[in-house]
Amino acid sequence: MRLVTRVRPLEALMKKVWGLALVASMVGCGGAAPPKAAPPPREVDAVTLAPSETRDTGEYLGALISRQSVNVLPQVAGYVRRIHVTPGQKVEAGAPLLEVDGRQESAALESAQAQRSSAQSALELAKQTLERTEALYKEGLVSAQELERARSAAQTSEAATRAASAQVSQREVQLQYYVVRAPFAGTVGDVVVRVGDYVGATTPLTSVAQADVLEVSVSVPSTRARALQPNTPLELLDAQGKVLISSPIFFVAPQADPRTQLVELKAAFRNTVGLRPNELVRSRMVYSTRRALQLPALAVVRQSGKPFAFVVTDKEGQTVVQRRPITLGSLGEQNYIVENGLHEGDRVAISSLQTLRDGAPVKVKAAAMPMADSLPGTDGGGTTGGAR
Repeated sequence: MRLVTRVRPLEALMKKVWGLALVASMVGCGGAAPPKAAPPPREVDAVTLAPSETRDTGEYLGALISRQSVNVLPQVAGYVRRIHVTPGQKVEAGAPLLEVDGRQESAALESAQAQRSSAQSALELAKQTLERTEALYKEGLVSAQELERARSAAQTSEAATRAASAQVSQREVQLQYYVVRAPFAGTVGDVVVRVGDYVGATTPLTSVAQADVLEVSVSVPSTRARALQPNTPLELLDAQGKVLISSPIFFVAPQADPRTQLVELKAAFRNTVGLRPNELVRSRMVYSTRRALQLPALAVVRQSGKPFAFVVTDKEGQTVVQRRPITLGSLGEQNYIVENGLHEGDRVAISSLQTLRDGAPVKVKAAAMPMADSLPGTDGGGTTGGAR
């Protein structure tokens, strides 16, 4: 036990000696450690802002309407005897679509034609009788009363012939109704009846629509409709946002919808891209066009809900970034319209934004790339509008 108590103080003394020796060696070798070198400037990509053409647009949901589209109804009642078309078939104006059983009407027409033939024969006989009576009256062989009687018989026969002819014409027109024909050239819709079905004057048979010329109807906010100019262009878009057709509007509703407070607009166009009536399509109204600065969306930094941009500038012979508050307009496909805070010729950093600080030195990787009309996404900002 006595030996242990003597060893521990000795170990503590040795540790102190070694510590003092270590400090002395450090002092003798040159004192404090040298300071760390400053990190090199961070490389960033930058764009030079330049005015480009921007468009104030609004995207909506449009409905396509055929300028010529009808539901075909029969004008007579009867059983469907024959169907000449199939759904989706293209037909010319006047082409037969289907036939209603008109055998009874055909028989009535034949009867009327027979009556007309009989009336014509009676008329010929009455004319011959009148001619003979007039010759005898000149010779004094018949009285004036007989002559008047012959004239009256001829006139009666002539009236009967005209009535019979009118009856035949009526039957012929009525018989034409038993063959339902296309009112104009177009595409046949679904045929909802079958052979043997009984149809009446209110029974829908099929439809015929013309898709060569279509109308698109969109509804825009009333505040937007007030600023519309004549021939404002309306664009139809595909699923990727590519413009299919552009056409000026020709109709602006004189009043807003009381339920939605939207104003209906219409534009007509020739269908060259295979659109169909009653189809819903993306449409974009181009309200105005102007030149303005545009900033890539990836160059915008938001702090506390406010937008900022890092502007590359030279300060005391060194290239640094300056955090500058900006005011943004509408957002296009890739760019914001800059309303305030930036000027033409400013260089704006578009990379490494999360690591940049106000006043930090930077190095631009390549020559400044101008934000011109040729860059992608410079077709302008578009406001988001209501959908129909």
